[in-house]
Amino acid sequence: MAEPIDEINNLIEGLKQQRDNLKVQFSLGRAELREEWEELEQKLEQLRSKANLLRRETGVASRNVLEAAKLVADEVRLGYERIRRRL
Repeated sequence: MAEPIDEINNLIEGLKQQRDNLKVQFSLGRAELREEWEELEQKLEQLRSKANLLRRETGVASRNVLEAAKLVADEVRLGYERIRRRL
């Protein structure tokens, strides 16, 4: 079974790859997409913060942080997918 921090790191790396792919396609001329992009960037930063917290925590607390981080990661992933469909 993977450690919680490894799971978080994998989530973050996958999101970074999606983000990098979108950056190549992304047109900043579309204001509504820019706004959604900024919100997703903030959520990704929250996910990174949760990963840092997880690095310091152990046991049950780390499982709780992992579950919360997965929820944020899903929000970011779905947001990137929405943007990709609208490009």
